[in-house]
Amino acid sequence: MAVVLSAVIYISYRFSHSGALYSARFNVSLVMLALITTLVMNVIGNNIALSLGMVGALSIVRFRTAIKDPRDTAYIFWCIAVGICCGVSEFMIAGVGSAVIFLFLLAFGMVKTNDRYLLVIRGQRKCEEYIEKIVNAQYKGKARLRVKNTSPETVEYIYELSQVIINAANKNEESITDKLYKDEGIANVNVVCQND
Repeated sequence: MAVVLSAVIYISYRFSHSGALYSARFNVSLVMLALITTLVMNVIGNNIALSLGMVGALSIVRFRTAIKDPRDTAYIFWCIAVGICCGVSEFMIAGVGSAVIFLFLLAFGMVKTNDRYLLVIRGQRKCEEYIEKIVNAQYKGKARLRVKNTSPETVEYIYELSQVIINAANKNEESITDKLYKDEGIANVNVVCQND
């Protein structure tokens, strides 16, 4: 049941995420956490002493560990869960739970991150129409406008692009930066890659 429900969470997060950049690794860690929590709860049952010990052990994960990848937290939690299961002689739960998590990671662990790029364009306010026209033409309307900041004098656009969109646009004879810099009002153009 945890596998089915966590798959629903995975799909839901994937299609409903509206932040600037979707993190496939974070989404995988959500499913891992659901499976690991099920494993731990089967061990704890109605044992209050064990549940209090669990709270102390898990606080290490949250407050004592520097985490760079969201999946790292899930792996730490998994290790603690297996340790507790084995510590209370629940070897079957530890083995079956770990096997399910392992199979899940074989299926989803190599999630492609679909590198996302941010195209950041800054220029004079009079260039708004020019910027929008060039970006829409270069990326055939597939660039997603995420942020548009304006002041009385300047404008800043932040577009989200996928690797596929970038590759298709690179087939053009002229790059986006060359096209944009033809207008003297463009201050700078940056392309930033977010590796998950």
